[in-house]
Amino acid sequence: MTNHGPSDSAPRSGLAPLPAAFRAPVLVLAYAGILLASSYLALALRFDFEVPSDFFQRWVRSAWWILALKLALLGVCGQYRSLLTFFSFPDAKGLFYALGVAFLVQFAVWFASAGTTMIPRGTIVVDFVLSFAGLAGFRAAMRAVREGASGAWDSASPLRRVAIIGAGDAGAQLAREIQSKPGLGMRVVCFIDDDPLKIGRTLHGIQVLGGIKDLPRILSRVPVTKCLLAIPGAKPMAIKETVALLNQAGIDHDILPSVDVVLEGRVAVNLLRHVSPEDLLGREPVPIDQRAVDSLVCGETVLVTGAGGSIGSELCRQLARHRPGRLVLVERSEPALFALEQELVRDFKETAVEPVAADVCDREGMGAVFQKWKPAFVFHAAAHKHVPLMERQPAEAVRNNSIGTLVAARAAAANGCRKFVLVSTDKAVNPAGVMGASKYLAELVVGELQSDPANRTAFCSVRFGNVLDSSGSVLRVFRNQIAAGGPVTVTHPEIERYFMSIPEAVGLILQSAVLAEGGEVFVLEMGEPVKIRDLARQMIELSGLVPNRDIAIEFTGLRPGEKLREETTRGGESSEPTIHPKIHKLASAAQKSSAVIADLEKLSPTLHSLEADELRRWLAQRTGLDSANGAA
Repeated sequence: MTNHGPSDSAPRSGLAPLPAAFRAPVLVLAYAGILLASSYLALALRFDFEVPSDFFQRWVRSAWWILALKLALLGVCGQYRSLLTFFSFPDAKGLFYALGVAFLVQFAVWFASAGTTMIPRGTIVVDFVLSFAGLAGFRAAMRAVREGASGAWDSASPLRRVAIIGAGDAGAQLAREIQSKPGLGMRVVCFIDDDPLKIGRTLHGIQVLGGIKDLPRILSRVPVTKCLLAIPGAKPMAIKETVALLNQAGIDHDILPSVDVVLEGRVAVNLLRHVSPEDLLGREPVPIDQRAVDSLVCGETVLVTGAGGSIGSELCRQLARHRPGRLVLVERSEPALFALEQELVRDFKETAVEPVAADVCDREGMGAVFQKWKPAFVFHAAAHKHVPLMERQPAEAVRNNSIGTLVAARAAAANGCRKFVLVSTDKAVNPAGVMGASKYLAELVVGELQSDPANRTAFCSVRFGNVLDSSGSVLRVFRNQIAAGGPVTVTHPEIERYFMSIPEAVGLILQSAVLAEGGEVFVLEMGEPVKIRDLARQMIELSGLVPNRDIAIEFTGLRPGEKLREETTRGGESSEPTIHPKIHKLASAAQKSSAVIADLEKLSPTLHSLEADELRRWLAQRTGLDSANGAA
């Protein structure tokens, strides 16, 4: 993150702030003096500075109540709460509204009295103009004094010279904040924007010097210590190209997180962060119909298993934004459950949060949970997901991923759940490892339950690729390896994976719940797969280092259960479009006719007594597990 320098609360300008108790009285006195002077000047101008005595008497008789009216209206508009030396457009609007109402009241009194007790109508108009100009000028002058003094103070200390990439709303707001907060220790020296209509023009007194393609030329001419990327709507490839140019020039850079901050008016320096691999993913995010999700879960009881995990916790956050009546968190890790409960209770006070410490493989425990809360919707995210670890513990993979799904899904069906969404993975397709095979078994379980004639629950599965920066993900491994000085290890030069961000994956899950009618396997159109070696190189470069010079990249060979390339469909599955342009639906006859539930029930009592090779053969017969793929 950017080092933002001393706190803004410390006065750096040399102007000692008034004690709070004196600020409003000082403003009232200053405003009163300006308003009286403006009123009399308006009258004097009307009579070429030779005011007749009768009109002067009228002014004296009316000035006291007009002044009181204006001061009261200024208070109503919040003018005495604002800081004297900070003046912006909202303050100017407050002045205009207060004086405008006073102007209308004066005109009403003039017409009611036929002008016999008031100053001339033209004087009232001029008084409005002079009063607004006087008060606005006074506030602007105080701000200029503050900024001038702070500029003089800062001239004795080094300022970080920054360039803002993006001269749109976000860039303008960011520049204005930096200019208004000298305590940040930064000075904006230029804008960079690709819009040809902006190049050569100025924004907040700062010139737009050129487009992103001109970065090398601009940075060679203009001394810059940091670039701030204020282009939250930019496509990932544009960000990737910009970051590459900045890395070549050796310029530090930060980025605003998302377009939401601009829409909500929250652009601030403290929201800047380092560019992350998610920013360079190279694919467009999936649009989600938030209204449809809202209509689905608002006011309902929703249960999430594996609530403390990367996917489960983000599911809970996004669900909570749609105001379910009750959110039941099922998680066997007590620390993760406690932390998530505290976060949700703090941030979403309208939703009842029910933390439940439970294991999805516990039939009696899960039955009691479902019977107590009767959830309308279940999102089953509880699973073991680490491929090499599950290769060494195949029984645990089947117990948690397959049998756990059966227990949770049966409890949902028995207690009237309307929809049950299984969070699956692309590793379930033609699995090369135990983890993928156990998740495919889970898909077969919900498919078989869906085909039960007595079933009233809509079961569906959602497949997607690797999730960026989830617990134990390759990003975290690479980040730790880079911090330790390397090397960064990649299993194979050609290994590649589909990637999604955590919020994007969760958005797909919620959208799938809206679309589900029963029996579907949903797959996101995930774009092109990403080579892991390219991801490793990008992460090294984002750390300001050079791959294979500062940090080595080493290839270690494929691990057991690992494939070079993941797939999204398997033989016998047909793809159908849905109403969502980025989501496809798969249909599999094998799922509808499988008898995997009976096999799992028969296996369960002896699961942990089986040898690993024996269990792999059992999995191969039911899922097509081909462990040879992982060694290719």
